[in-house]
Amino acid sequence: MNQHQALEPSSDTAKLQAPQSNPPRWRRLFSGLTVDLTPLNYSRDYRLLFIGQAVSSFGSMMTYVVLPWQMYQLTKSSFGVGMLSLVEFVPMLTMGFIGGAMADYVDRRRLLWLTELAMAMCCMALIANALLPQPRVWVLFVIAALFATFNGLQRPAREAITPRLLPLELMPAAAALSSLRWSVSSIAGPALGGFLATKLGAALAYGIDGATFILSLVTLWLMQTVPPPVNAMRPSLKTIAEGLRYAKSRPELMGSYLIDLNAMFFGMPMALFPAMAEHYGGAVVGWFYAMPAVGSLLASFISGWSTRIHKHGLAITIAATVWGVAIIAFGLAESLWLALFWLALAGAADMISGLFRMTMWNQTIPDYLRGRLAGIEMISYTTGPLLGNAEAGLVASLFSARTSVVSGGILCVLGSGVLALFLPKFLRYDGRAGLARKQEEEAARATTVSQS
Repeated sequence: MNQHQALEPSSDTAKLQAPQSNPPRWRRLFSGLTVDLTPLNYSRDYRLLFIGQAVSSFGSMMTYVVLPWQMYQLTKSSFGVGMLSLVEFVPMLTMGFIGGAMADYVDRRRLLWLTELAMAMCCMALIANALLPQPRVWVLFVIAALFATFNGLQRPAREAITPRLLPLELMPAAAALSSLRWSVSSIAGPALGGFLATKLGAALAYGIDGATFILSLVTLWLMQTVPPPVNAMRPSLKTIAEGLRYAKSRPELMGSYLIDLNAMFFGMPMALFPAMAEHYGGAVVGWFYAMPAVGSLLASFISGWSTRIHKHGLAITIAATVWGVAIIAFGLAESLWLALFWLALAGAADMISGLFRMTMWNQTIPDYLRGRLAGIEMISYTTGPLLGNAEAGLVASLFSARTSVVSGGILCVLGSGVLALFLPKFLRYDGRAGLARKQEEEAARATTVSQS
């Protein structure tokens, strides 16, 4: 695919609508349910991006587990482990806005490459520290903050690059593939990372993560450049404010942020998994962490139906409500297998919500604003879990872990209903109307640019 095609893939959408041979009925039904692999076949650059990020994500999820594990081994303090989240939160929040503005001004592929390189260097520092006779605790805090900084700079560009590589019709399929990639990494990465760290030491786990960054750097290098939009504005407080104003002007976008923030703030139970696991003997705590990702993975495999759903706001609201109901049931479950089932269902519902949110964002936000809005999106879906775990721990300290889980699920369900009531445009939102609006906005900008 040449550069022009990579930048304007929608001109080739006729390929997606070309007559195909008539397969058996069972195969048509099955293909309508399973995850759609068309984006991987459509674009070489998207395929390279997907492979590189899949490998890199797997390694990062290893470090995601090993870093707090090493902190606890060095300090024997849960407080120290909790402080890792705090030092990550502030740079993630700040860099989300800056990374979003940069993604609308520079070559997005180059920004991805540079931040991947920076995180690979962080891995090298973790390896060196782990090999010391007495690893330094302060190094773990510094590297955690640097990881959050570079991740905050990278994520908006990673989200904003996809609409430049694929036609808008493939955004639901791309969202499902992204969820599938995350689910597999979230299951396999922590499992292998935890095993290697406990058996062979943290340095080896960090080393594997560093190697995955190298492969990601190679795939990004092989991709074509993705230059910024025409007349892109230099990052500044003014450009950041423009992104915030645009998000506020679209009730459906605000609804997607607020529904997820509500669900994750009140219904995020991960901080309580160790305490809840004690009810079943304690050894099952790893299963609790894995089951939401298992549910997400299973839902990703049968996500083909999502391309036929256009009421994205309603779908997000229903999925967030199902998440809350599943969390309530998890808190009330007396059987281990029921508890695991409800966690898997919660993970599946979260995946469905994320799929439609990502589709809404990638299909309808103008390209010249995509990076800045991706920064806002990143802040919305990372703030909820970080603050939600703190909220869950606080309520549990005042009452009990079970009370915290159940009350959080109830507030999640009630909050979803209240937000839907006060955001009727979000509930009625139709993705086809969003596509038409994007075309109008980009046409108006093109006219303004040509006249200036």
